[in-house]
This record gives sequence, C-alpha cells and structure tokens, in this order.
Amino acid sequence: MQKELYQQFAPKMYGVCLRYAGNVEEAEDILQEGFIKVFNKVGSFRREGSFEGWIRRIFVNTAIEHYRKKIYLQPITDYEENTMEGKYLSVLDSLAEKDIIELVQQLSPGYRTVFNMYVVEGYTHRQIGEELGISEGTSKSQLSRAKQILQELVKKHIDQQRNTKSK
Repeated sequence: MQKELYQQFAPKMYGVCLRYAGNVEEAEDILQEGFIKVFNKVGSFRREGSFEGWIRRIFVNTAIEHYRKKIYLQPITDYEENTMEGKYLSVLDSLAEKDIIELVQQLSPGYRTVFNMYVVEGYTHRQIGEELGISEGTSKSQLSRAKQILQELVKKHIDQQRNTKSK
C-alpha cells in the first residue's frame, strides 16, 4: 500500500515541496519527511474531504515545520512595505511553471514560506502569523518584500532570455 501511495502522490507532493524548499535536496528531505508522516497517520484519515487534500495538508505542514527549524523571518519597515506594494506587477504569467519555481526558490526561507502560504495555499495573514509565530504585520511585510524581490528576479530572467535570443 505504501508503494502505491508514494507512486500516486509523490510527483504532486514533490511540486509542493519544491515551492517551499530552497533547493532540490531540501525538497527531497521534505518529501521524505512528509511521506513518513502520511504512512504513520494514514489510519487516522476520517474520510472528510479528499484524500489528496489531506495528504497535501500534511506536506504543507511538514514544509512549514522544516522552515521553522531553519531560520527566522526578517522584518521590514511599514514604509518599505507601502513603497513596495505599489511597484509590484504581475508578470509571472509569461513564465513557465519551472521558471517560476526556480525564481521562488531564490527567495529567502522566510519570504518564500509566507509567499507560498498566502499566494499558493490561501492562508490569511492572521493564519500565517499563528502558524509561524509572527505578527500579522510581519506576515504582510514579508509578502510585500517577496513580491518585490520576485518582480526584480522576473525582470532579470526576462532580460536574460531576450539577450540570449538576440545573440
């Protein structure tokens, strides 16, 4: 049964792990930890909601725990937050999923975790604060800073692609 579960869900859950991890090795560690938890808790699944959703929640929580063990968030000022929010442009649509994951992985662990929890998983800033032990304001500032950094990374990536094509 474990082999079948792994084969069915590993590719999708690896994608979840990659979004939170800083590199492939870290994603593989989170994937392994997550499956150990799934295997140990599979008997406690109450058939409320989808099985895949239940597994995904375990992996998101594992990634968050992995983050908590590693590093603390870097606060930024309210002024920086307000300045950055106005500059954020949604240019991610022009990139492939692989490119986006690589860019998100370049964020610091704090920015990456808040970005994923808010943008991808749909957590509120209050929920993020409770999960990570930070204030709601710190969560907002981390998201704002992550967006600014991603915008800069996307611009660099697009410029590099243009330069490569023009040569």
